[in-house]
Amino acid sequence: MTTSPIVATPAVSGTTPVPSSTSSSTTSSATSKATLAGNFQTFLQLLTTQLQNQNPLDPLDTNQFTQQLVQFASVEQQLKTNEQLTSLIALQQMTQATQALTFVGKTAVVDGSTAALNNSKATWVLDVPGTGTMNVSITNSSGQTVFSGSYAVSSGKDQPFNWNGQASDGSQLPDGKYTLHATMPDSSGNAVGISTQIQGVVDSVDLTQSPPLLSIGDQTYTIDQIRRIVS
Repeated sequence: MTTSPIVATPAVSGTTPVPSSTSSSTTSSATSKATLAGNFQTFLQLLTTQLQNQNPLDPLDTNQFTQQLVQFASVEQQLKTNEQLTSLIALQQMTQATQALTFVGKTAVVDGSTAALNNSKATWVLDVPGTGTMNVSITNSSGQTVFSGSYAVSSGKDQPFNWNGQASDGSQLPDGKYTLHATMPDSSGNAVGISTQIQGVVDSVDLTQSPPLLSIGDQTYTIDQIRRIVS
């Protein structure tokens, strides 16, 4: 069932419109590996020198020698583990980069309340918890409220809220970033916040960051912040 978008329009003559409803981790791993490898080589040199220079009449105690061999095996295993972890991290970063690139050019929905007004159009996606009256206010980048209104809504997820960039007095506002705050009263009359998401086209990906950052409307998001792909 397709939900009709909620369209924000300025109030006229005191009436309220009611429309129909991995970089730092890799460095740390490399440093740890280098340190461990250095200690491992030092241990081998000490063990070899000890065996070469032990007194034949008073050889190294068997128990001590066994303990040293166990330590030798443990350090060697740790080195191999570190190498495998480094490979896994590199593989994970490559997978994230490949996945991020597939989002370029697609319309994504992410958690957030700040959307970009472009060509006098901004869209939010709301998860309305119940049927009733929803109160909306929109603020600009300075935190000033530029629009407010009340709307009759029905319960449902993924309801689009479209705004044409007009202020409460009917004047057209410039393109930029605007934040939407939506609430509706519960059974006790207390205002309850409505979950908001934003929708936009992924125009670029920054692969120099770990994890990669997706750019949507001059804002950046990680892959795990994407809730769904619309198209």
